[in-house]
Order: sequence, then C-alpha cells, then structure tokens
Amino acid sequence: MTHTLEALLAGWITGQRWFAGKSRAISELAVESATPLPLRDPEEILHNAVAGSSRTTDAAARPRTRGQVSVRHVVITVRQGDTTDRYQLLVGFRPELPQRLRHVAIGLTDEGHAYDAVHDADVTGVLLSAIAGDADVGPLRFRHMPGTEIDTSARSLVLGGEQSNTSLVFGDAYICKLFRKLIPGVNPEVEVVSALARRGSRNIARPYGWIEADVAGQNTTLAFTQEFLPTASDGWSLALTSVRDLYGSLPGTPCCDAGGDFAAESHRLGIATANLHRQLADAFPTSTIEAPEVKRMVEGFRRRLDSAIAEVPKLSAYAGSAHEAFDRLSDMGRPITVQRVHGDYHLGQVMRTPNEWVVLDFEGEPGQPLSERRALDSPLRDVAGMLRSFEYAARHLLFGRADAGALEPCAAEWAARNRAAFIAGYSAGGGRIHGDDAVLLRALELSKAAYEVVYEARNRPAWLPIPLAAFTHAAA
Repeated sequence: MTHTLEALLAGWITGQRWFAGKSRAISELAVESATPLPLRDPEEILHNAVAGSSRTTDAAARPRTRGQVSVRHVVITVRQGDTTDRYQLLVGFRPELPQRLRHVAIGLTDEGHAYDAVHDADVTGVLLSAIAGDADVGPLRFRHMPGTEIDTSARSLVLGGEQSNTSLVFGDAYICKLFRKLIPGVNPEVEVVSALARRGSRNIARPYGWIEADVAGQNTTLAFTQEFLPTASDGWSLALTSVRDLYGSLPGTPCCDAGGDFAAESHRLGIATANLHRQLADAFPTSTIEAPEVKRMVEGFRRRLDSAIAEVPKLSAYAGSAHEAFDRLSDMGRPITVQRVHGDYHLGQVMRTPNEWVVLDFEGEPGQPLSERRALDSPLRDVAGMLRSFEYAARHLLFGRADAGALEPCAAEWAARNRAAFIAGYSAGGGRIHGDDAVLLRALELSKAAYEVVYEARNRPAWLPIPLAAFTHAAA
C-alpha cells in the first residue's frame, strides 16, 4: 500500500533527532518545494545496487528494472498549533531499498521507496559537484569559495551525534553541514568563516562553499562546506583525558604533575581566542554600549536569574553573590566595547590540530533568532563560556564515583589552574581582562551559570552542583 509523501513524512519526522517539535502534535505538514537534483548516472546507481560489486557502465548490459533512483531537495512546512517551522530534506526514491538504507526508510510511495538520502553515498556526491560548479538548480544556488578547488570524487559518510544539523564528511577532506531547520537569512557561520578566511585566519577550518535559496523572501543558507580535520582532537575530549589522568594518579599528586596536565593547552587556547576576537573586530563593525545600556543589560541578567529561581528554587540560596556581581557591573559607569563574537563558545567548539587551535560552529545558539546571533556583544561572553566549560570538564566525571568527595579538591584545583592558564593566554594574545573587565566577566559567567541551572534541572538533575558552584566561587 502506498501513501503520499506528506503523510509519510508526518509520521517519520517526529522520530528524527533534529526535529525540534517532538513534544507537540503536528497539525499540518506540507511540501513547500521539491527540487529534483541531477544525479550523475541514476541507472548505474540502481544497477550497482542490483549487481553488487559490478561496475560496468555499458547501459545495454545492465539488468532492466522498474523505475530508477532519483533524489529531490525538499522543503517542508510543519505547523504545530500556532507555530510553523520549515525543514529541509534530501528525499531519495528507489524501486527497492538495499539493506544498508533500510534504517532510513520513510515509506512506500507511488514513485517507489522514499528514504533519507543524506545517508546514501551513491547520490550525495551531487551536492559536492554542484558546489564545485557554482550550479543553479531550480531555486537552489550552489556556490564555492573563490580560490578553492574541490575533489568531487570523494564519497560521503554521515557523522553521528548531532542534534539540530546533519553533517556529511566527504573522504577526509570536506565536511558539509546541512541546517535541517531553516531560519530565513544568511547563517552567521557562513558570514563569519568566509570573512575570516579572506583575512587568512589560521584559527578556522577553511571554507569551500555553501548552498543557498530564497526562503520567505530572504536569501537563506541551506548548507555549508568546510575543511574536514581528520587528525584533530576536540577540546572537550582532550580536557577529559587530562581530568581522567589526574583522578587516576596517586593521591596527593598536584595537577601540574599529573600525566595529562592541560594547562599549557589552555594557555594556547586563550591566545587563539584573543587572536580570533581581534580578527573578528577587524572583519566586522564594532561599537560601544554606553552606561544606560549596560544597566539595561544587567536588568536582563536579573530577569534570567529570577526566572531560573522560579523554576529551580534551590538557586535562591545562592542568588546573593549574583546580585552583588550584577550591582558592581551596573555601577561601573563606563562604556563596554562590543563586536561580533562566537556566541556559543566552549571546549566542544574547538579542535586541536598539530599546529593550532581551530574554532568551529560560528552559527551561535541554534534556538535563537538570527538577529540575536549576529548581534554585537562583548568578547568576554566567549571567555565566560569557556571558563564555564572548564568547570564542567573538571567535575562531571565525579558523578557516580564512590570517592567523589575526596576528589572534589582535585577537581577544583584542575578547574582553577586551567581557568587561570586560559585567562593568562587570552591576555598574552592581546585580550583585555583588567579592572572593570573582570567585573563584566564575573557577571557574564554568573548569567551563563543561571542558564545552566535551568538546563540541568530539566535534563540532568544530578549535575546541578556544577552550575550552583559558580555562585560560591571567588571572582575570576
């Protein structure tokens, strides 16, 4: 029995990790656009599925089958009550699904078996080829970064673990991120990374191209392709290795003597962060927030704190230190320099290559409007995010351990050592954290911790002690 694609997608999409509306019923799902993509040889793809390892290109020698492989770029609108969101899909159609694709089946339609084609390496090469060729395919515009060359023979593999996007790795050279939920406008990641690349930044992964289309009357980023870093390690994993080495060392071993001391890398990361902020200030406009605007910013911090206390009453016992920090910032009475920043900066957003720290994911917090993600802010917001990340790296491995209480001083020492090393590196790289800057940094960190309290209460209640501890620390 066949079904319409809309009916199949309405049931299928709720099980996808990147679908944002899992907790709400779908009122309506409609296909807004369905653009056929030009596959290199649809009949050969189908023949290879039937004939196994045979790679003949002689059309006369191929077995005759009903239908052929096709792929469409599909934009759907999903209405859930008063909310309407757009998502993009690559929907493939085959007469029969090979075993390797059955886990991404959508269902049977009059055109054949529909499936999520981002998982089909036989067809995803069309994306790379179109980017390399600056192709226009219906409403889709494929563009490559000037001065780059792309090897279009590489085959793709879907990376696991992502929530809001889907990334395809082509060979060991490229990674193409598809933004599943479409927000009209140019994605900040394309804007920022392209600008930094034109200035020769060493702290980004080289951009190769993007896909765009007009959505709701605005030029909108659909996907972004960058250099893949196969030999790099992410900062979170490296930090956790250091913490595990510390916890596994002999009792009483100082952090600096543990086998996996991370402080030198934290210092280098601080330098790289300062370099990045300087490059962003060169590439984009900067401004200042005058004292009255600073006071309004502080009121926003207070509202976030009050909202967090309303949801997690336990936080009220710790609120005094936050209000004290906010008062100091409000009374500071001087302007604050603002510029483009990363906006969602933590150890999971940085990669250590053999030569340098590289920063990823400049799209900002995915749940926020593009206007907010592109807004100018203090670079110390990124610094505060990284300082919070060191606290998480130090303490989250304690949960479930019988010796957690005995190891807590080690965790505090590791976090303090790496926070200090990062700040020292940031200062050495030209970043400012002096006098009133430390007042702003403290307020930003506590505002971030208030957000974390709510997140942990909702998702990982056992982790609540990590953000709560921020309210008892001395000022950075």
